[in-house]
Amino acid sequence: MAARSGEKEPPDPVRQNQLLCERVRKELQCQRLHTQYSVNPLHRVHTITKKPMSWHDNIEEPADDKFLNLIHHAALEPTKKYSEPQTESQEIGWNTTPLIHVDRTDRRLYLPRRRTEITKMAATRHREEQSENL
Repeated sequence: MAARSGEKEPPDPVRQNQLLCERVRKELQCQRLHTQYSVNPLHRVHTITKKPMSWHDNIEEPADDKFLNLIHHAALEPTKKYSEPQTESQEIGWNTTPLIHVDRTDRRLYLPRRRTEITKMAATRHREEQSENL
C-alpha cells in the first residue's frame, strides 16, 4: 500500500547489503590496477632547464636506455618509423626518391632560371628605388 500512496518503505538491512554487494562487484569489474607506466610516444616531451645552484638537479643519474630509445623513436619522421604510410594523408609524398636521375645537361628536364632583358631592367629599377629611399 505504501507504493500506491507515493511513499517508499525504507529498505531492510538484507536489501541494503544486496545493493552494497552489487555496487562493489560492479566497481571491481571496472577497475584495473596499472603498475607499469611509460611515456606517450605520440606527444613531444618539453624539457625544462635546471637551476644551476640546486643540489638535487646536479646529481648525476645513469641514463635509462629504454627511455632514451623511446624518446628518439618518437622524434623520428614517419618514413623512418613505419615501413608504409599509416594514414591517407601520409601517402602523398611518402616516396621522396626521384624516379629518374636529374641530368643537368639535358635541356628537356633541367630548366634553370635565366636573366632576360626584362628581368635585368626590373632589377636595375629596383636598385634605383632602393638607393632613392636611402
